[in-house]
Amino acid sequence: MMEIIVFIFGAAIGSFINVVVYRLEQEKSFIFGRSACPRCQKKIAWYDNIPLLSFAILRGRCRHCRQPIAWQYPAVEFAAGAIFLWLFFLFGVNAQAVALAVFSGFLLAIFVYDLKHLQIPDAISLPAMAVALFVNLYLGLGLINLLLGAAVGAGFFALQYFVSRGRWVGDGDIRLGALMGLMLGYKYLLVALFLAYIIGSVFAILVLAAKKFKMSSPVPFGPFLALGTLITFLYGAQILAWYLNFLFL
Repeated sequence: MMEIIVFIFGAAIGSFINVVVYRLEQEKSFIFGRSACPRCQKKIAWYDNIPLLSFAILRGRCRHCRQPIAWQYPAVEFAAGAIFLWLFFLFGVNAQAVALAVFSGFLLAIFVYDLKHLQIPDAISLPAMAVALFVNLYLGLGLINLLLGAAVGAGFFALQYFVSRGRWVGDGDIRLGALMGLMLGYKYLLVALFLAYIIGSVFAILVLAAKKFKMSSPVPFGPFLALGTLITFLYGAQILAWYLNFLFL
């Protein structure tokens, strides 16, 4: 029963993430106002706004205008529910699990927005940085560890940004690097960066082989950084231990 509750709660957070992403796109407040169909602008009733279930009942179409509902909505809801459920399996219900769930929500919003718009909005990354700092201080990670992580993460991307004059990474990646450092600390930040570049490289090879992209095609790097950070939340200690054992064999 607890697993079902955790998944449903995560899916509800995913629904809110969809609202945040859409309203940032439209430059609207995501705090006030009811959700509406982006095509016919009819207000969405509560029974048509139940995560995953309403999409299935409506068969992926607006009740009023019958236009298709983007698959982004159930996909994000399911992803958030699955992430929350996996955090519950690994950590149970405690302060660490709650903190990682909050961090994961910010990362999922960044993942979706950057994937759609090749941009990491300050409206997500800056509040996330403040939350990460205060939450991790409460959990006892240490101020020097967090500030060093933020400096290394931001500096890593700032160097690339200025050397390439913005061609390799955007300025949003600088702030995302700082956010990663504040979420992970400097030691696990390096693990997340390593994973992000591995995942990004594999993706690039696959899409180039499938002729879906050209070498000159812009590819958002934020989703890979968010995914690398999430994996580090879950398995960073094991990955770091494996690497150190491999290195000093």
